Amino acid sequence: MLDQFPTTATKTRRRLPNQRWQIYPQKIELAQNLAKATNLPSLLNQLLINRGIETLEEAQAFLNSESINLPSPLQEFPDLAVSLELLQTCITCKEKIAICGDYDADGMTSTALLLRSLRWLGAEVNYAIPSRMHEGYGINKRIVEEFYNEGVKLILTVDNGISAFEPIARAKELNLQVIVTDHHDIPQQLPPANAILNPKLLPESSIYRGVAGVGVAYILAISLAQQLGQANSGIIRPMLELFTLGTIADLAPLTGVNRRWVKRGLLQLPKSQLAGIQALIQVSGVGGRGLGIGERGHGGHGGQGGQDKGQGEITNSQFPNPKSIDAIAASPRVVQNPKSLKPEDIGFRLGPRINAIGRIGDPQIMIELLTTDDMGIALEKAMQCEQINQHRQQMCEQIEQEAIAIVETSHVTSLQEDRVLVVVQPNWHHGVIGIVASRLVERYGVPVFIGTYEDDKQIRGSARGIPEFHVFEALEYCQDLLGKFGGHKAAGGFSLPAENLVALRSRLVEFANQCLEIQHLKPLLKIDAEANLNQINQELYQQLHALEPCGIDNPNPVFWTANVQVIEQQTVGKGHIKLTVAQTIDQQQFKIKAIAWRWRDYFPLPQRIDIAYKLRENHFNGNTSIELELVGARVSSHSYAPFTSDTTLSKAAFEYNHRQYTCGIYQNGSLPELRIKNPNGKVLAIEQGKTVGLLGNNRQDAKEVDISQLHYDAIIQAALRALGTCDILPH
Repeated sequence: MLDQFPTTATKTRRRLPNQRWQIYPQKIELAQNLAKATNLPSLLNQLLINRGIETLEEAQAFLNSESINLPSPLQEFPDLAVSLELLQTCITCKEKIAICGDYDADGMTSTALLLRSLRWLGAEVNYAIPSRMHEGYGINKRIVEEFYNEGVKLILTVDNGISAFEPIARAKELNLQVIVTDHHDIPQQLPPANAILNPKLLPESSIYRGVAGVGVAYILAISLAQQLGQANSGIIRPMLELFTLGTIADLAPLTGVNRRWVKRGLLQLPKSQLAGIQALIQVSGVGGRGLGIGERGHGGHGGQGGQDKGQGEITNSQFPNPKSIDAIAASPRVVQNPKSLKPEDIGFRLGPRINAIGRIGDPQIMIELLTTDDMGIALEKAMQCEQINQHRQQMCEQIEQEAIAIVETSHVTSLQEDRVLVVVQPNWHHGVIGIVASRLVERYGVPVFIGTYEDDKQIRGSARGIPEFHVFEALEYCQDLLGKFGGHKAAGGFSLPAENLVALRSRLVEFANQCLEIQHLKPLLKIDAEANLNQINQELYQQLHALEPCGIDNPNPVFWTANVQVIEQQTVGKGHIKLTVAQTIDQQQFKIKAIAWRWRDYFPLPQRIDIAYKLRENHFNGNTSIELELVGARVSSHSYAPFTSDTTLSKAAFEYNHRQYTCGIYQNGSLPELRIKNPNGKVLAIEQGKTVGLLGNNRQDAKEVDISQLHYDAIIQAALRALGTCDILPH
């Protein structure tokens, strides 16, 4: 409701993304001071400031992560020494070790990493991964008892286990030793394991705090290799590559030690000696070239969110025999090929193919792919990944369209009141509904809880949030209505009896209305700085490499340019817009090509818009060019003025619903525009031929509304009668 103008949330087509733009304040003096020390241009230093880096020391540590003196993991992880002792005993005594992994990219790369490293070190080791569809996440009593029956002496969990009190208690009853390696949030009651390695148990200041499950596995594997005197390149290099894959695919923060190791790993991956990684790179088409039209995946929404590394070592001087690790890691022989992958190559190419297996396939395919040394087997498994990922994409597209149809039919008019979206349908695949949830968040700007019926009595679902909404706290708020649930601030999973669905929707609406305001119901777009198109060139793109690797907590820079002209546009691939934009500066026109992923709902774009974008390198026919990847657009800044300018063609006053309004037709550029003003100064403006109007005090803050809706149509007809014309109506 906007001050007595009838409103509706329904729109048949949205002209531009429904976003909140947050442009970082430009700290010019601080950027100039940093520039003197970093030898980077002020624009680059502004980007550092936006990432919380404001001192010379912080800048040097960020730009040269190799300069950081890493503390020994033995000093940081209290149970690491015990874990190494248990593993060494099992290896020496030839006792069976079993790994319990997880079915996402982090869990599968962690499992493969520990299988490879433990076998390299002489261990007798096998693994199990629970069924996503039938058992859900984490180690369970069935797996524990199967391990016991197989003669296993030590269970090693990866990327799970921190909340598995009962299964681990059962393992202890059976006299099994257990090491938990996990990175998820700490529960109130820790499991009774022999050792627990979890970075969430470390101080927030620890450089290891942000590692994912694969990071914990990497630390454990390399530490064990060092203790056994086998920390050579044959074990370190493959482990680092798997660490890099899992860290990026799991959307772990690319800060701290992750940034240091991932940076090395990205250099190593293009010339990996692992058959599985070579095969994945081949079938995914990464091969050192840029993303092509229609190739951007959404396997882990990385989305979304989402949404932007060769050798690694564990320690410096505090750790036994540190020189061998750093020497192997930093040796020029490690990086003979100067080509490097980027996190987006993993996030949008390799990661989705890995995640697709865990979502709708058999995780054993991925474990075999990442542990085989046979290129024939690797290519066979990689092709299976490719086919499964294509099927996953088709499923996502179908479920997304079905979900949108349900929302547009039944929910869209109540979204601003409910402030949360709950969609449940039968026959949707649980493995992909989380991706669809992320896309619905992007589309509607509200938290999304999406589910599917497992049978007549049970629902299983996934949730995705927005910055001001805490998904796990929302699930806790509804815990008496739920079965199992878990998650964190941005995402979660849950199950519930089908009979509780109505009550769950009501409870979530109640929670959402406690923490969300209307202004929160737009996706937040954080923008680093303004740039003109004449600044966008290869030199700027190369300078941005200083920030890499970019990803979570170190995002790819986002720039914006005001009042560009869209001079060419067409839809391509699976609903993308390919376009050319231009900006005139000092009577000279600068043009650049751009791509807008999944923007078919906004086609055609208005001729004049403000754009927000990332830079991307495009390789075509042997040529390399810099293009824009649009992430936002809004009404052009040339229109950021009150609805009071322009030539008046006619004016009138009228009464509608017992309220007095004024109206007029104005010459706004080349087209006439109808404007209707209410007693509080709000204006509804409609250009001739348009089906979408603007409603607000000025164009900058105005909201787009669909004037074909009954409420708007009635007041427009009243205004036109008062003016004695119908020429302003859409043609």
